[in-house]
Amino acid sequence: MFSGLSPLVIEDVVDEGEVIRVVARTQDGPVPCPACGAPTDRVHGFHHRTLADVPTDGRRVLVAVRVRRLACPVLGCRWQTFREQVPSLLERYQRRTSRLSAQLGLVVKELAGRAASRLLMALAAPVSRSTALRMLLRISLPARRAPRILGVDDFALRRRCRYATVLIDAETGERIDVLPGRGADALETWLREHPGVEIVCRDGSGAYGEAVRRALPEAVQVGDRWHIWRNLCETVLKEVRAHSACWATVNPPRPEGVRAATTRERWHQVHDLLGKGAGLLECARRLNLALNTVKRYARTPEPEGLRRAPQYRPTLVDPYRDHLHRRRAEDPAVPVTHLLREIKELGYTGSANLLGRYITQGRAESVLPVISSRRLARLMLTRPDRLRDKDTDLLKILTAACPEMTDLAGLVRSFAELLTPTPGNDAKLTEWIAAARAADQPYLQSFCNGLELDRAAVDAGLTLPHHNGRTEGVNTHTKRIMRQMHGRAGFALLRHRILLT
Repeated sequence: MFSGLSPLVIEDVVDEGEVIRVVARTQDGPVPCPACGAPTDRVHGFHHRTLADVPTDGRRVLVAVRVRRLACPVLGCRWQTFREQVPSLLERYQRRTSRLSAQLGLVVKELAGRAASRLLMALAAPVSRSTALRMLLRISLPARRAPRILGVDDFALRRRCRYATVLIDAETGERIDVLPGRGADALETWLREHPGVEIVCRDGSGAYGEAVRRALPEAVQVGDRWHIWRNLCETVLKEVRAHSACWATVNPPRPEGVRAATTRERWHQVHDLLGKGAGLLECARRLNLALNTVKRYARTPEPEGLRRAPQYRPTLVDPYRDHLHRRRAEDPAVPVTHLLREIKELGYTGSANLLGRYITQGRAESVLPVISSRRLARLMLTRPDRLRDKDTDLLKILTAACPEMTDLAGLVRSFAELLTPTPGNDAKLTEWIAAARAADQPYLQSFCNGLELDRAAVDAGLTLPHHNGRTEGVNTHTKRIMRQMHGRAGFALLRHRILLT
């Protein structure tokens, strides 16, 4: 039970209820002087110390140790007398055994202040929240080094106000350092002080790219493929919304879903029983339905009457729906800004964004769109082998209604093939950019311009296997740490916890 106290001589164990007190003393024998190293066993006096040990049986363990004060045999030694220490168990100024300190260090490293204090109280090793933070800050950080492949990303200390930069080893995920701010100067200074980085994985940040170019012009910069794909997803959504006047008016045959089939089957069952002379209560018993449900089916002459039409919340644009419908029927290419000016003259007090969403949803048309712009964009961006058959058919119908959507769907599929890093993808990307520019779609043109501005990093991201995924994982874990501390801790403590993870 007390094997960790084997360097001591245990004289007694006293049960004091919630506390187990161990009475012990140090072993007899010579001890080297901490100043000159001369061994001595000449006792000058005794000193009593009390320290906590690992809890036993859910109760605190206190060790009362009698240590010797020894006299140094060397004349002129600056330490004429000294108290003996027990290495790996009892160090200078220590109030806890080394093994208890190691266990407490693991807890405070994960939970920090108040949470660690509450947990340790339940584990019979109570410490205050301030003590927990001091123990956390006393844990030594790993030695800084410059990895061969460096992952760089930023995270928000306070969104839109303050940011920081995290550096990791992109091969192992080890945290290297955390820098205040996300500008180019801090990263450039760090790279100059830690030479040896050969590859830098980053997102599309121009500041990080400029810092790497200035500090390590020979280093290879790798653009993260996830961020490239995310930028394309935003571009596709904008293009789909811009052409909603074409595909949103298409009314493809709606496949009957499971709910519609169940509704139709129940309607026939209810009316068959009613035709045979059964009452409403008898129908409810036989079909295991609520009586009100049977009444609703019985009062409906056709099963299609039970289908619920999509409903929208009322908006400020509703009073001007007829005017918008008439104007868009007369001139399908009328700009939204013109419509906004016209309905404002009629008394409209809403915003331009509200009008844009109203038109995009198809509420100004005679029929509602079959799906939303976001869902159509998601169908385009999903791998074809992961789409259901009805979604595949719907995508074909909607893209065929608009030539621009047909071209956009083909460009998305061809770009998705480039996301698997393979030598030669840089040449294929050049061909893809030429095809995208020929499509004459403004948002896609802007995406191509962004690729050209950071072309070297994009080419490396599409041809090399390195990525910034581990850095994004570190940022996710950092958000959990920040939620634990509720923004009350300073940057120094946050950096300490990130590097200890």
